[in-house]
Amino acid sequence: MIETVADIASTNGALLARLGGGESLAEGGWLVADRQSAGRGRAGRAWSDGFGNFMGSTVVNLRGSDPLPQTLALVAGLAVHETVSAIAPALADLRLKWPNDLLVGKAKLAGILLERQRETVVVGIGVNLAQAPQVPDRATAALRDFGIEISRDQFAADLAARLRDAVDRWHFGEWPLLRQQWISRALPTGTLVSVKDSDHGTIMGAFAGIDDDGVALLRLADGAVRAIHAGDIDMVGSHASGG
Repeated sequence: MIETVADIASTNGALLARLGGGESLAEGGWLVADRQSAGRGRAGRAWSDGFGNFMGSTVVNLRGSDPLPQTLALVAGLAVHETVSAIAPALADLRLKWPNDLLVGKAKLAGILLERQRETVVVGIGVNLAQAPQVPDRATAALRDFGIEISRDQFAADLAARLRDAVDRWHFGEWPLLRQQWISRALPTGTLVSVKDSDHGTIMGAFAGIDDDGVALLRLADGAVRAIHAGDIDMVGSHASGG
């Protein structure tokens, strides 16, 4: 079921409030807003909306046999990539960027925010369908910029079906395959990136994929591989070293 509202502070915030009030939320249901007045991204960033864009949240109820919850960001990203690819198969250079962005070239097309309350993870997704928000120091893009038109409601239905399928696969032990599928749609290994790390400042290296737990790997200039558990990865350029 997809519940739509005209205006809301945050779809993630609304679902978290329902959970906090003791409501039980079923997987597969969505809360989708026409406008968000207090939408947010990772690390508490504000993310201003645009009318006609997709802004929605759903939940995943954790089970004891599930992979690490952090991998859900990558599973959601894969579903977003597949949804956009089906709508716009000719769209060039559509890539996932760890842990939660979908890029066209170097411009952000979509983002994902996971927030956990006890054994439920709220998955918030924003996709620029009609217009791209202006974000300081970050290039953004919308599907309409490339001549691709789709209604918000049609996109919501398509994404809901693809994410439900991906989450079912995640629950039932297919994370290793989902991980490989994510890697195949991500920035190519060897892409030169920088990472802002709270402990070590800015680190530069070649993107080396993700490990079995969905943690990003960075190959440094001395050949060492560093695991990146948190932080923002930004493209610097390309690197010739490959995998």
